[in-house]
Amino acid sequence: MPVPSPRSAARHAWAALLTVHARLVDRVEAALQDAGLPPLAWYDVLWSLETVDDGRLRMNELAARVVLSKSNVSRLADRMETAGLIRREPFPGDRRGYYCAITDEGRAMRRTMWPVYRRAIDRLFGRHVTEAEARAIGACLERVAMAAREDD
Repeated sequence: MPVPSPRSAARHAWAALLTVHARLVDRVEAALQDAGLPPLAWYDVLWSLETVDDGRLRMNELAARVVLSKSNVSRLADRMETAGLIRREPFPGDRRGYYCAITDEGRAMRRTMWPVYRRAIDRLFGRHVTEAEARAIGACLERVAMAAREDD
């Protein structure tokens, strides 16, 4: 049997990454829905806001962190604001710009969602890889992500 070239191995890894991402995100979404919780994208927004010092980001910064387009994040923010999980705050010097800020209710919702999300990660991913494999996968994907940011 021929040994695959590094390029074909990279393409195989890419295909596997896309496949596993799609399948696992669907399963995580189902776990959140079964628990009566909002979608995973809401968690990502709440986590992104919660992890910055003042709990707020401009829309373009938030879009970059959650890997959504600014228009998609804006529509998502509309729904989350209606739910009371975030609020919009004016951006000084820019009448059209604003911050997206996490509310106390948003912090509480993120904490409520985390145990369901954590169990799904552990069940769907964590139990299938060793700690060494998880570290290697994480390091490799971080390196690729950093290179992609440098290309921007």
